[in-house]
Amino acid sequence: MHRRTLLSTAALALTLGFGSAAAAQDVTAGFIYVGPVGDGGWTYEHNKARLAVEEQFGDKVKTIYQESVPEGADAERAITQMALSGADIIFTTSFGYMDPTIAVAEKFPNVKFEHATGYKRAENVGTYSARFYEGRAIQGHIAGSMTKTNKIGYIASYPIPEVIRGINSAYIHAKKVNPDVEFSIIWAYTWFDPAKEADAARALIENGADVILQHTDSTAPHAAAAEAGDVITFGQASDMADYAPYPRVSSIIDNWAPYYIDRVQAVMDGTWTSDDTWDGIGPGMVGIGEITDAVPEEVKAEALDLKAAISSGDYHPFTGPLNKADGSVWLAEGEVADDGTLLGMDFYVEGIDAEIPQ
Repeated sequence: MHRRTLLSTAALALTLGFGSAAAAQDVTAGFIYVGPVGDGGWTYEHNKARLAVEEQFGDKVKTIYQESVPEGADAERAITQMALSGADIIFTTSFGYMDPTIAVAEKFPNVKFEHATGYKRAENVGTYSARFYEGRAIQGHIAGSMTKTNKIGYIASYPIPEVIRGINSAYIHAKKVNPDVEFSIIWAYTWFDPAKEADAARALIENGADVILQHTDSTAPHAAAAEAGDVITFGQASDMADYAPYPRVSSIIDNWAPYYIDRVQAVMDGTWTSDDTWDGIGPGMVGIGEITDAVPEEVKAEALDLKAAISSGDYHPFTGPLNKADGSVWLAEGEVADDGTLLGMDFYVEGIDAEIPQ
């Protein structure tokens, strides 16, 4: 289905090798993807949002994209080519595109750039991300409630604050409902590599984990869990509902469409300015996929209550008392973590017995 959708909306191709889905009109919006549009996760959701832009604006907007662009020098070349091709706004959708985006933006001051999950801005560079850690809190609650071995495996991508926040949030909320829970973390050093992700899942399962969480983009860990049996998983970035109702019992869904539509509209109106956006469950940028019937009713109800409390602002996933892994006090009773600390998070919370790679 993903491939048919892609082909039907990308029948025209630019000579530079980008996919294209509409005739040139008022605004050209470009997208640089770290994975393939059919990855079923992170890039799939960004591309789904690109298609929503097309649907919203019709002939007034042309979208172009390049998929599977490695972070680093290749990214700078791809972003440069997209700017040269006439893009008015370019969304660069991976953390490792941060410095390449800034570098290209300096050369193209009349082009608007939007960088996902980064923190460097310029007059023509805005940043945006989602509070994925809010969804991790809900996953952690379900995971801690459902594990039978008390061992939860976590497939991490890169040791950056975004990923560390997610690990901490999941652990805090698993520990709240199950004081005996232990986390084992495997760093994959990739966003998308199905073979490596599957191997990581199998290693965690062989070590006794009966719950697998992931901050990587493919569905391979779900397939590995399905093969093993009696292991639950959670969708990452996209619903990954092909593996529901079991092993995938819920998911975090990234909803980029409203943001992309809003920012493209701002370019059309001439009102675009560099900004930083960090939204979560409340504004709808983070969605929680269906919690399946594989989850006990009581646990499901608790998870939905937690979602509602986070959405309303009545509860923050990083609320004290919380200590750092070295035992030092981080947050006092009732104290809530500030965004600056969360954005730069480089430590585990107390109870995670592991080292963060340098």
